[in-house]
Amino acid sequence: MDDFAKALEKHDYKFTKGQVVRGKPFAYESEGVFVDIAGKSPAFLPAAEVSLRRDVNLAEVVPLQQERDFLIIREANADGQVTVSLKELELKKTWDDLLEINESGKSLSVRVTGVNKGGITVDVEGLRGFIPRSHVMARENLAALIGQRVSASFLEINQENNKLVLSERLVAQANRASDFTVGQLVEGTISSIKPFGVFVDLDGATALLHIKQVSQSFINNLTDLFKPNQPIKAVVIEVDEWKGRIALATKVLENYPGEIVEKFSEVMADAEQRAKKVNQKAAEATAAEG
Repeated sequence: MDDFAKALEKHDYKFTKGQVVRGKPFAYESEGVFVDIAGKSPAFLPAAEVSLRRDVNLAEVVPLQQERDFLIIREANADGQVTVSLKELELKKTWDDLLEINESGKSLSVRVTGVNKGGITVDVEGLRGFIPRSHVMARENLAALIGQRVSASFLEINQENNKLVLSERLVAQANRASDFTVGQLVEGTISSIKPFGVFVDLDGATALLHIKQVSQSFINNLTDLFKPNQPIKAVVIEVDEWKGRIALATKVLENYPGEIVEKFSEVMADAEQRAKKVNQKAAEATAAEG
């Protein structure tokens, strides 16, 4: 026994907070699980540190004698016992996955958990997220959405502040974007005017007519030319289905720089014929390059 004790002393059993260790759960108790991490004392996994999910079955999530990784969240107490967590490892992986989804521009399925004045709260892979009312599709009766799953994409994701803001509307927008093609002449109404461009409602899909795409000549103030709810025709110049973005141009319909400013109604009236000429020239240019 003395030789065994001396052999133990030769090993370094100093575990530090933030360290990932391999261990085997070997015994349940009322407040958690004891885990063998090959130290002087077993580690302890509190029930609250088992999973991001609530009301999980301890035996199902942490089966005995199944070796796995644990994260040390509290260094050894007076008895040499460290506290470990599975939840923190799960949290790190979840954030990595969500950041990857955000970068790809893809959507994900989330479950509605509650309603407040500003919108709805959702479960995002075990984390709390929020969808503003203006980005909810069925916003007339938000309470009816509780318990349902909706598809959403990220408006804001901030790991430092644990902030997840999503949009169901952007997903619908992305789905609608696939209905449009570059070169297509579309007709809609102006929904809002910003210093950088005007947003156009295309029967439920929103497109941007950037100020640089309005005319071949310089436009100083968009409010001099456009008004909210004004009908407009434009040519689709870009479609990003992943992000649900549709870009428009009216300058391609001009016969000379500034025509749309001087003769807006005339350009709109002849838009179909003008768009055909634009597409014909584009096709000829492509053929010449080939």
